[in-house]
Amino acid sequence: MLEELFDRYLPILIHLFELMGIIILTLGTFEAFINYFRSKLSKKDFKVKYKFADVMVTALDFKLSAEILKTVIIKSREELVILAVVFIIRIIMTFVLEKEMKIQERKNNYLK
Repeated sequence: MLEELFDRYLPILIHLFELMGIIILTLGTFEAFINYFRSKLSKKDFKVKYKFADVMVTALDFKLSAEILKTVIIKSREELVILAVVFIIRIIMTFVLEKEMKIQERKNNYLK
């Protein structure tokens, strides 16, 4: 009974979480693109790199939540290995982006 519910509804939730991450990343990318040119034209600091890194971290968080849900419906060891590798890569990317954001924040505070 419970396994039936998981098999039926978890794929929907997984795709929904992945879609949320994709939407956040897409909108954030367009915003970063626009703000990059605005900063070049106006010489005003829009903190494009910091804001874009924040968008990427947020999008990765949604993608990671989908990966966590995938662990419930794994059927084989091969799927588990692939999922583990993807999960580890996404965690590393999140860590690196957050570290980059902290460095950028320190630079901004130092320049003030």
